[in-house]
Amino acid sequence: MKYRWHIAPAEPLWVERLTRELGVAPLVAQCLINRGQGEPARAARFLQPRLSQLQDPLLIPGMGEAVSRLWAAREQGELVVIFGDYDVDGVSATALLQLFLSRHGWTVRTYLPHRLEEGYGLTAEAVRNCLAQHPSRLVLAVDCGTTAVEIIAGLREEGVEVIVLDHHQGGGARPPAVALVNPWCGAASGAGGEGADFTELCSVGLAFKLAHALTREGRRQQVAEFMGTDLRPYLDLVALGTVADLVPLVGENRILVAAGLKHLDATRRAGLQALKTVAQVKEPVRVRDIGFVLGPRVNAAGRLESAEEALRLLLAETLEEAEPLAASLDRRNRERQSLEKQMLGTLLEKLQATFQPEQDYVIVAGHPDYHIGVVGIVAARVLQTFYRPTIILGGDGPLLRGSGRSIEGFDLAAALQECHDLLERHGGHKMAAGVSLRPENLEAFRARLNEVARRQLRAEQLQPPLRLDAVAGLGELTVELVGALERLGPFGQQNPPVQLCVTGLSNQRAPARMGSAQQHLKLWVTDGRFTGEAVWWNGAEKAWPVGTFELAVWPQLNRYNGHTSVQLTVLDWRPA
Repeated sequence: MKYRWHIAPAEPLWVERLTRELGVAPLVAQCLINRGQGEPARAARFLQPRLSQLQDPLLIPGMGEAVSRLWAAREQGELVVIFGDYDVDGVSATALLQLFLSRHGWTVRTYLPHRLEEGYGLTAEAVRNCLAQHPSRLVLAVDCGTTAVEIIAGLREEGVEVIVLDHHQGGGARPPAVALVNPWCGAASGAGGEGADFTELCSVGLAFKLAHALTREGRRQQVAEFMGTDLRPYLDLVALGTVADLVPLVGENRILVAAGLKHLDATRRAGLQALKTVAQVKEPVRVRDIGFVLGPRVNAAGRLESAEEALRLLLAETLEEAEPLAASLDRRNRERQSLEKQMLGTLLEKLQATFQPEQDYVIVAGHPDYHIGVVGIVAARVLQTFYRPTIILGGDGPLLRGSGRSIEGFDLAAALQECHDLLERHGGHKMAAGVSLRPENLEAFRARLNEVARRQLRAEQLQPPLRLDAVAGLGELTVELVGALERLGPFGQQNPPVQLCVTGLSNQRAPARMGSAQQHLKLWVTDGRFTGEAVWWNGAEKAWPVGTFELAVWPQLNRYNGHTSVQLTVLDWRPA
């Protein structure tokens, strides 16, 4: 796959100002500017994210109504049923609210739908099963509900009120919920918070904000249970769900994850301790550890069967209870990996034979035999191979149900809205969404979605971009400077790791293969004055750098046996 290199334009005047006022290195200043942090005061807050910078939770649309209704339930002793979702965000949000509400005077039960038997969100069958198990007049729908207009209207007629706590974009009509807490469904600035924007929050972030708002109400009323409440221990769950849900790590998410990673390091939550042990995650826990190691294990149960096991893990009070659950999730994750590998191999073989890059702006593939528990992961892998928005659908009785992933510049949720007449259900956000449709509509859906994509995307947008922060010399990349660049983390969506173009390089000696399958490449490079080491993961089968060349790299600190050095991770190369 060929990358389009984009080197951010140098901003010498802004760089000089930040360097002077903040005392940061010029390269750090340039990277701050590239991330929209050119104003000194804003950049200073970015470099030191603090919980005190979080905005008033009552500025979130619907939050005031949710607090009022939940407070009334507390005073009247009503049962609150938390209806969650089976992904990491939904499970961690459900766990957070179960723990918080039950510890502060509410009577609470939880229900997670079965992915294969009940589908996503507030389906008729899932709601019926939920209320049969937990008869209640108040349901708190978490990480779902924004598009469940008819279901919530039906519940209202039956005397059941619903609070929706969700971050997914809606498809038009709003559900008749007693409170709709969704940053996309109302302007925060209209509530007196000019400039406030909570649309980057996922559901576990909204759950934390709800806990914050309820705590403030409890303190305002001087209720004893709330006077000593410390919300910070819940931040390990917030970090887990936020990173796993691939929402942007900017704004409030950056603050929550930066603090949450520290709490995840020192967590006293038995389930997370056991999960870190079985997954062999060492402190300090990084964003990548959540995204590639912890998150997939929490997801594994809900992908293949029910997510109840994952929820029990997060709620476990002792290691004796947690360790068998963590081991089970680890086994399920290996099952998921095997299933995913088999399905991906079959699908890629078919796509390689039929893919037409000039016409296929979107990839849509569906078959009743595809396991719906892994269609989202497979969609992400297909996207990585072809760099096209991708939707993969699997069997679900009379319907095909699937999951999609998108590329920069293509709002998948909005595009699905243009295909709504071909779909039974759809919802999600810009970069990820879910759909259900009748098999006979699959081809028409593929054609329509491609029409939308061809209208919105230029051909060059179908070549993956490689965004580089600056041009740097090899000698600049000292341990001190790379350490300073790490302060721009935690890195994730919309706050990518620092990536640089290093110029004037040649091989000091021949590259060498490494790894268990000799699949990686180790390089020793020099610019004539300085030398450095670089690693190209899975680069052994690609064209190796020759002659004088430029490297696109991700500089990192390698800490080993008490020694710290700079290691360059190779992203791409091109002739000088």
